[in-house]
Amino acid sequence: MDFKKLALLLSLLYATPSSAIEPFVVKDIRVEGIQRTEAGTVFSYLPIKVGDTVDDNKSAGAVRALFATGFFKDVRLEVEQGVLIVLVRERPAIASVSIEGVKDFPKDQLGSSMKMVGLAEGRIFDKSALDKAVQELKRQYVARGKYAVTVKGRVTELERNRVAVYLDVVEGGVSTIKQINFVGNHAFPENELQDLMKLNTSNWISWISKDDQYSKQKLSGDLETVRSHYLDNGYLEFNIDSTQVSISPDKQDIYITVNITEGAKYTISDIKFAGGEKVLPHDAARAELTFKPGDVFSRKELSESTRRISERLGDQGYAFANVNVIPELDKNKHTASLTITNDPGQRVYVRRINVAGNTKTRDEVIRREFRQMESAWFASSKVKKSKQKVDRLEYFSAVNIETPQVQGTADQLDVNVTVKEKSTGSLNVGAGISSGEGLILSGSISQSNIFGSGNFLSTQINTSKINRVISLSYTNPYYTDDGISRGFDIYKRSTRTNTNRSVMARYLSDTLGANIRYGVPLDDDDSLQYGLGAERTTLGITALTPQRYIDYINTYGATNTTLSTTLGWTHDSRDSAIYTTQGSVRRAYTEIGLPGGSQQYYKLNYQQQWYYPVARDVTFMLNGEVGVGNGYGNRPLPFFKNFYAGGIGSVRGYEPNSLGPIDASGYATGGNKRIVGNAELLFPIPGQGRDPSFRMSAFVDAGAIYGQTGGGVIAGVAGFRYSAGLALAWLSPVGPLKVSVGTPINKHQGDRLQMFQFTLGSLF
Repeated sequence: MDFKKLALLLSLLYATPSSAIEPFVVKDIRVEGIQRTEAGTVFSYLPIKVGDTVDDNKSAGAVRALFATGFFKDVRLEVEQGVLIVLVRERPAIASVSIEGVKDFPKDQLGSSMKMVGLAEGRIFDKSALDKAVQELKRQYVARGKYAVTVKGRVTELERNRVAVYLDVVEGGVSTIKQINFVGNHAFPENELQDLMKLNTSNWISWISKDDQYSKQKLSGDLETVRSHYLDNGYLEFNIDSTQVSISPDKQDIYITVNITEGAKYTISDIKFAGGEKVLPHDAARAELTFKPGDVFSRKELSESTRRISERLGDQGYAFANVNVIPELDKNKHTASLTITNDPGQRVYVRRINVAGNTKTRDEVIRREFRQMESAWFASSKVKKSKQKVDRLEYFSAVNIETPQVQGTADQLDVNVTVKEKSTGSLNVGAGISSGEGLILSGSISQSNIFGSGNFLSTQINTSKINRVISLSYTNPYYTDDGISRGFDIYKRSTRTNTNRSVMARYLSDTLGANIRYGVPLDDDDSLQYGLGAERTTLGITALTPQRYIDYINTYGATNTTLSTTLGWTHDSRDSAIYTTQGSVRRAYTEIGLPGGSQQYYKLNYQQQWYYPVARDVTFMLNGEVGVGNGYGNRPLPFFKNFYAGGIGSVRGYEPNSLGPIDASGYATGGNKRIVGNAELLFPIPGQGRDPSFRMSAFVDAGAIYGQTGGGVIAGVAGFRYSAGLALAWLSPVGPLKVSVGTPINKHQGDRLQMFQFTLGSLF
């Protein structure tokens, strides 16, 4: 038999005239050397078929095509009496991939990364994939600041043409920023510029925030922040000339040097307007400016002013208005003349409002909160208010609105609302820990968006030794199409303060009651609430009941009825109920025991919360509450209607309901006057960024309860109590968690303290 070699890989790459063959017609094709690969797979990639005429070019193309599959490490073609023989040697298969020495990453995360570069069990082994895997591992460690990491790849051959792949990792220590230097700064000291940056040298909180670990992306963001700081202070010619990042020989310390040119400080010499006067007169546009001639140039103020002008135009339907500023610099006088051009564009109306992402909540629940209507002129303030209204429902963890232009038109846009549902049903557990009374628990079950209807249903069941409550509440926020709400409450409450865990004066009570409530919206931020209720209360005494309580029961009876009415007003202008940064909440509430019942009294309450953004991610919150109550018609305020304070809802660091007057046994009796104040600085957890599920606060609380003395009730240590501490709010996987650690500032003898308090809600 005559065998004539057609080609080898080397001869294909470096062909010479002596290797040329005469063309021949393929009578048949045979594949040899395959173990795992199907012959049909080879035929599918082979560009030669039976009946084809093969020459040098076709044979070379066939070898290249089979090599390109990545299945083979050697390919040869031979011919035997017109039969084309394809001889191959398969690449080995990967039997296993082992990564050793890794502590910083979970194994499944690394396994996914290895698959992305082609290194996984069952795949064909390729040396280039191993090299990519080594580089990918190094990249992930460098991203975490570990520049001293070493990664080595090993391959062990196994039987049946398989290999085991090993990646040996020595993580090394984290490289931290040792020094950040600025060169060329004169207007601002180096420490002020460093304070603008998120990157920092190692400090006491770096183990949480990781701000001492270098990142190219973080540095770019920090340099842009520095640039903005200069531009906001008039330095229009500011420039970052270069940035050097160096690492110490032991790869432990990183040094950053930023070279800058500040330039001169510019002031505004003149402000002119051009265009758009028919839509927005220049005087009206000038009223939206936050700066004037003579002021230092500020890019921040300029951006804010153009935003306000754009919103003013957007309120008139000009959604795509273009407002630009053209500065003219006088480099000798260091002044800037600004020309603000205003191109309103086409007035547009809303074609359609589209709602997406609401897998449970009905469309109508979202749409009825919208102030922007379909087929009406677009108004940016109405769209913004609509987002706030949907946000305040607290059914969603995120609410986003986009306003894309309708393709093919110049005067239409759509409003696309995308929401992200969150669980609105909860099993809430309240707890506190005290060295004297141990663990205190309470709970309730509620669903604020039952069946996606927007209606609220709550059942509270509390089986503690002090308060036993069974209640049912239902509210329909849109009882009428105008937004009037209606709700019902039915409850049975049993109070037993004669336990060792109670800090309240000793008495017994059993109450059965019901009421009906209505809410009337006055505008988008204000609403009026009113209601009627009736309850029947049976009182009892113990051996330690104060004489005043005993005198009240002897005078007005152990069993009494109360007919009450309530009237309230609420103003809520918060920008978000999910992550509040600005706005205010004001509430006024009155409860009156009406003639015809056994109890005739009134209680007045007022609360105001104020949120103010002091920095990009920092919000200052002030809260003030005042309450006063008394009887009328020669009747006192019922002692079981007294105000109380202390605990996580008022003055943290003190046990709930423990402040104010006490009886002869040292138990709190409450009072007819209540004052509470809270100041909190709200900020993200260091290292978490602006994550709505996490928020910390530093707080200062103050509060006092005042009431009449006598009849076994004494003033105790009168006056305000103050506390300070830290709090955390977290939308945890098991539900919303609020934790506070409070320390009394002016502790007095006899005060009941409770340093650690928390509430936890488990979603269902």
